[in-house]
Amino acid sequence: MRISEGIGLIGERLKRWGRPFKTPIVGPIGDVPRALPWLDSYPKGVDWSVQITPGSVTKIWDEALAAYAERPCLEFLGRSYKYKDVGDLIDRAAKGLMARGVGKGVRVGLLLPNCPYYVICFFAVLKAGGTVVNFNPLYAPREIARQINDAGCKVMVTLNLKAMYPKVAARLEDTCLEKVIVCGMGRALRLREAALFAVLRRGAIVNVPSDDRHIRFEKLTSNDGDFDPVDIDPATDVALLQYTGGTTGIPKGAMLTHANLHANTLQTAMWAHSRGARQDKMIAVLPFFHVFGLTGVMGAGLYKGVELILLPRFKVDELLTAIDKHRPNWFMGVPTMYSAINSQKDLDKYDLSSLDYCISGGAALHKEIQAEFEQRTGCRLVEGYGLTEASPVCTINLFEGENRAGSIGLPVPGTNVEITDLEDPDRLVPHGTHGEICITGPQVMAGYMAHEEETATTMRGGRLHTGDVGYIDDDGYVFIIDRIKDLIITGGFNVYPRMVEEAVLLHPGVKDVVACGVPDRHRGEVVKTFIVLKEGAGLTGGELRQFLKDKLAPFEMPRRIEFRETLPQTFIGKPSRAALQADKPGREDIEDSAEPAPAPA
Repeated sequence: MRISEGIGLIGERLKRWGRPFKTPIVGPIGDVPRALPWLDSYPKGVDWSVQITPGSVTKIWDEALAAYAERPCLEFLGRSYKYKDVGDLIDRAAKGLMARGVGKGVRVGLLLPNCPYYVICFFAVLKAGGTVVNFNPLYAPREIARQINDAGCKVMVTLNLKAMYPKVAARLEDTCLEKVIVCGMGRALRLREAALFAVLRRGAIVNVPSDDRHIRFEKLTSNDGDFDPVDIDPATDVALLQYTGGTTGIPKGAMLTHANLHANTLQTAMWAHSRGARQDKMIAVLPFFHVFGLTGVMGAGLYKGVELILLPRFKVDELLTAIDKHRPNWFMGVPTMYSAINSQKDLDKYDLSSLDYCISGGAALHKEIQAEFEQRTGCRLVEGYGLTEASPVCTINLFEGENRAGSIGLPVPGTNVEITDLEDPDRLVPHGTHGEICITGPQVMAGYMAHEEETATTMRGGRLHTGDVGYIDDDGYVFIIDRIKDLIITGGFNVYPRMVEEAVLLHPGVKDVVACGVPDRHRGEVVKTFIVLKEGAGLTGGELRQFLKDKLAPFEMPRRIEFRETLPQTFIGKPSRAALQADKPGREDIEDSAEPAPAPA
């Protein structure tokens, strides 16, 4: 959908609703009155109503290459690649893929960490006309096999490392996979680092068979890179099949078209509009196989001509060393990364003064983490919000001006956010009222592959129903309360885990916390918290409840408290609520809950 069409739909919905907005009608956007509450709050230099012409993802790269050919593009463990170097390899890889049958409708899996091969192969697959399917290198073999068959992957790209290659190679025997492209880790490094890697990490390297089912990257790219461009329809051709649990937890492939990813890359880049002529650098530690890293870091970064400092894994000391050494201006991460930086004992020995702006996404950013990071680094940290089905970025807080506490920001250009009634998803609710956050915009997916019923439910009414509970204030700032599926219903009362977590984090001895609901025969569910204490802190369940008495309602009070050394996390650093609920309890403090539950108001 074009942004102009989306704005037309917005106008029709506003007319049907008939509710006045705070923002006065001061002029038209096409045929639509400017009756959107966030317009008066919008940052200078960013136009919400900008027209984004649908384009292919490869256009982003081609325009960057034309503008920044001689600039540094990628830095990987000591080796630097210019834009023109990467461009040459992309074209050679695209021609090699086309010669081996990759074209329209062919799905190619990438099981790679952040490295030059990911950037090269991602754009090469798309230039060949294929569809990229992202795989997390940490997946178990069973998960990889399921996703290969579900996506119908014929080709997979991976590294010649024992941690990755065997999990892919075995799938040649038990899935629809036909070929594996193997990239040499050592060949991506500078000569000195490659020699050290060959000696010190030789046990990590595998021997790759020489047969027609295995293709070495060097052989794939041994051509002149001259090929006939594939005709791509941005609105209908799927660029990326990104697997997600969505609102139900069932893994399924979100079909993100070229137009979806192209639009969201531009939307993100517009928000971080140019601040001068200097050459920017960005730390790329968020994995590209996750859509936040793909669009927010790789896509927007290349579009703006930055140099990406590639880190294949997150280790806080390696991240801080890279910032100190390379002097990047931008960093995008998840809250766990910022918390880890805050907790670094020798943080003062690293020079982080080059950082101008940092963005947090992927999970709720607790205000204590945000405040401490800004105080310790002097860098502005803003929270954004998105989801896989929206490519993913939907809202971001302001880099300059008011950064409203607790808000996930304002809608990015061309994006409309609406709140629908939790009981009646077709009814919009007034500002300030809690309901389900819904999104419309050019970045919203085409649907879930082979899941028509799920698609119809998630996209009902022409809106992307996010499964998140939140509200919009009178100035257009969006606030998220919690996930609908994480809502705890105890004795007839609704309890939002995030509200409980924020209250618990106010205790000076608490480092991290996750709240969830657990079954209770009297209340249906009760609140349970999993808590990690700060080093040297001592705390009992009774002491914590006493501390929370004036911060939580009685029905929100944790009835069960479990203290842990660490909390399990997803691959991008989110605390895994599902893993905690399925795990065996540790040291648990249980408050008697046998008394009758109070009747809900």
